[in-house]
Amino acid sequence: MPGEWYSATQPFPTKPPAFERQGVSIDDLIDFTPELRAEAVKLASLYKLGPIFTPPVVSKWEGPRAMLMLPSTTGGANWQGGSYDPDTGIMYIFSNTGITDIGLVNNPQLSDMNFIRGTAPNPNAPPPSSTAGGGGGEGGGPALNIQGLPLVKPPYGRITAIDLNKAEMVWQIAHGETPDNIRNHPALKGLKIPRTGRQGRIGTLVTKTLLIAGEGGFFTTPSGQRGAMLRAYDKANGQEVGSVYMPAPQTGSPMTYMLNGKQHIIVSIGGGGYSSEFIAFRLPN
Repeated sequence: MPGEWYSATQPFPTKPPAFERQGVSIDDLIDFTPELRAEAVKLASLYKLGPIFTPPVVSKWEGPRAMLMLPSTTGGANWQGGSYDPDTGIMYIFSNTGITDIGLVNNPQLSDMNFIRGTAPNPNAPPPSSTAGGGGGEGGGPALNIQGLPLVKPPYGRITAIDLNKAEMVWQIAHGETPDNIRNHPALKGLKIPRTGRQGRIGTLVTKTLLIAGEGGFFTTPSGQRGAMLRAYDKANGQEVGSVYMPAPQTGSPMTYMLNGKQHIIVSIGGGGYSSEFIAFRLPN
């Protein structure tokens, strides 16, 4: 950006390894089919790609319209944090994979600063209606998706186990059922797409043997129910050992407590038209 200078380098932590993708390259783009891949490459060519710490650019409609940043402004990890096992020294954390576009525009009508965040408008677009609803960023650039599919390849949500004593990754899995719009997308008909994971605002719960986490979004079960799953994994290797249905996605982190000699797990759920509530589980007698 004109008038700014940047350090020649930045601190790049190398150990433990990053638990989420950092920066955007062509290799990160969706590749379910050659056609979708070609569309993704074409769209990405209008943006600046680069490693983590790539600075934003002054937006031009003909390109670059913005810098693509991964993780997005919402993570990566977020306020839910992770869970730590004091017996093994292993930390477990959920993270999102998604892109944010960051462009800069000069707009004296909105700010006396030289540049603010925004996207250059399409010079060929009709002027906006004075009665049109608000929403979208400055300039209203195109959505960062390909036929409604994410621009980047999955997984879109994952859980990572990190050994803090050795500063090494123990395992990493996609967490969250594949969203309905991906499973039912006409461009993917006939393809077997592995579980993609999905984004969410969720934390994890670690016990003596298990790592427990709910899903962060709705999907339709084989029986036609709309809801989400609370999943339990073997904390040693990430293998799923069980799951139970919830009528809505998890928000925040699960917790566990003992009552009358039985262990309970309680989860905050809600969203998508479902009123928020706590739901508790315990093993049968």
